[in-house]
Amino acid sequence: MVKAPAVDVTGTRTGQVELPAAIFGLRPHRPLLHQALVIEHGNARRGTHATKTRGEVRGGGRKPWRQKGTGRARHGSRRSPLWRGGGIVFGPRPRDYHRKLNRRERTLALRAALSAQAQAGRVTVVQAPAEAALRTALAARLLQAAGAADGAVLITGAADAALARAAANLRGVRVLAARRLAIRALLLPRPILITQAALAELQEVLAA
Repeated sequence: MVKAPAVDVTGTRTGQVELPAAIFGLRPHRPLLHQALVIEHGNARRGTHATKTRGEVRGGGRKPWRQKGTGRARHGSRRSPLWRGGGIVFGPRPRDYHRKLNRRERTLALRAALSAQAQAGRVTVVQAPAEAALRTALAARLLQAAGAADGAVLITGAADAALARAAANLRGVRVLAARRLAIRALLLPRPILITQAALAELQEVLAA
């Protein structure tokens, strides 16, 4: 049984909340977490890096010196890879780093990441303030009361749009939607704050 502290709107701890064992009570699968993290990093790359080969470098049409009689090595172009300013032999070329991770594997990786953070005592369930009274200052006080003054990962639900907007202005706070989680953010050694609406959505998405 995995439990997490609960914090209300005023920042007061109201007790503990029992987290779903199907999401927060798993044994972390390190190889799968590593695979999911590598794929997520690769999918975030643009892949537009490029260098010019000797056929793409400008110039080099004239032979530097005659073939024989100079005592120097023979060369046909100043754009040879042997010359400064010449082409690159095996430099990076534009490519696609995208790789696919099966939905079942991604779901298991998200469960493993959340379970690792819950077992480390970094998960806190927060009650989202009312939208009419929500300001960035109130969101900052809420995070500070939850022990996340130096930075945190805030997981919000569809009903927490105002809290997501207010917390996005805070330095060091990463706001994630419950239906669009990122492995990179969940593996950070930071407190993870989950709203009650997000907890319900996580059960709907990950526990199925």
